[in-house]
Amino acid sequence: MSDDKTVMTRIGEAVDAAKEKASAVGATLARKAGAVVDDVARQAGKAKAAVEKKARAAKATIKRKAKAAEAGAAGAAKKAKRVVKRQAKSAAAAGKKAAGKVKRAVAGKPKARKKPAGKKTARKAAKPASRRAASKKPAAKKR
Repeated sequence: MSDDKTVMTRIGEAVDAAKEKASAVGATLARKAGAVVDDVARQAGKAKAAVEKKARAAKATIKRKAKAAEAGAAGAAKKAKRVVKRQAKSAAAAGKKAAGKVKRAVAGKPKARKKPAGKKTARKAAKPASRRAASKKPAAKKR
């Protein structure tokens, strides 16, 4: 019976040793699984941060583009206003010009102005009447 006890004791000891070994392996696996879980959580956090960063950048880009488009629209509106004002001014000037042409056409041509007295006319006027009569000799006597 002592032999049986010894075999049973040995079997018990082997089972205890297997339990310890299994426990150690299980602990190691649990530790490794915990490390893998931590790594996955860390990677997920990094991915989340990267996505948030991209989203912020996209949002800022959209804001910038919207602001630029708004400024462009405001500038276009101002330009259109200037163009309309300039065209209205041009149309008014054209109307004024046409009215002047019509007015001149209705009034007719102005009469020619008399020329002011030149040197010869002034000298003639300065000569006394008797000298003027003496200078006007008949054509037959001029020879």
